[in-house]
Amino acid sequence: MRRFFWPSIVLALVIAYPLLFTTPFQQRLGALILLYAIIASAWNVVGGYAGQVSVGHVVFFGCGAYAAMGAYAHFAVSPLVGIPVGIVASVLIAAVIGVPTLRLSGHYFSMATIAVAELVRLIVTNTDYLGAAVGLSGPTVPRNVFDMSFTSALPYYYLFLLVLIATLWITWRMTNSRMGFYLRAIKDSERAARSLGAQASRIKLYAFMLSAGLTSVGGALYAMMFGFVDPESGLGILISVKMLIMAALGGAGLLFGPLVGAAILVPLEEISNNLLGGKGAGLTFVVYGAIIVLLARFQPGGLLLLLGRLRGRWSAKPPATGEGAAHAP
Repeated sequence: MRRFFWPSIVLALVIAYPLLFTTPFQQRLGALILLYAIIASAWNVVGGYAGQVSVGHVVFFGCGAYAAMGAYAHFAVSPLVGIPVGIVASVLIAAVIGVPTLRLSGHYFSMATIAVAELVRLIVTNTDYLGAAVGLSGPTVPRNVFDMSFTSALPYYYLFLLVLIATLWITWRMTNSRMGFYLRAIKDSERAARSLGAQASRIKLYAFMLSAGLTSVGGALYAMMFGFVDPESGLGILISVKMLIMAALGGAGLLFGPLVGAAILVPLEEISNNLLGGKGAGLTFVVYGAIIVLLARFQPGGLLLLLGRLRGRWSAKPPATGEGAAHAP
């Protein structure tokens, strides 16, 4: 019971958040935290557990966003119809680009994913069917609840919460399966994992495809909340950087690491943009750069790992001293 006490308290607070903070800004902030936690958790599957630092995951985010908005713009159907289309497209793209790029390692893999992301962004920018540089828009006036167009952030908050729980459950099941054990072994030493019989290339590709599908769902939810997507908002490289930093800040390779990172970075970005206006965007880049440097230098494992170490030190019993120590058996 003690093991589930604090997680239950946290879950209760998350569920009650919109009831405790009722202003539009606060509810929108809560929804954005959950949304970015979804896409950071999706990135964590391949970046945290497999150790493949992708900086091109925005491609899969864009697949979901464009599929959702394209369903309405071209076929006048609910953006929800575009979610499975975006998942299929992102998984297929991950399979195609994953075969050659996952043979690379370290910063070579990261550079290859950046190149793919920029290539896709240029293609979309020059494709009229996808709105080119103007982008695609969703329904301006909701026809029914399935259009997912709400004036309040409250429905989005609870929708994102359900999707986040599903994403964390899928990740948890994956980490406790044979695939999860293989991924951790590959992350520690791919050569050693291969020597023990792990098919590293295939396992990494499966993780890449799973991560792509989950990221696509996050992109579709983003587009439905904002009702719009263009090459900058749906395929901008900064989105990939946010995924990476949020997971790394909280703890890459940890189940709740991306959620902790999103809970810190999203309010920081939104509050700075609200206070500083257009100047806040520049400050965001400075903060992200500083976080990367500090994490790489002092705490590569993230904040959750640091808290775990501190908790271990505090809970450790001090050694017996004096007379008591002398008579101790």
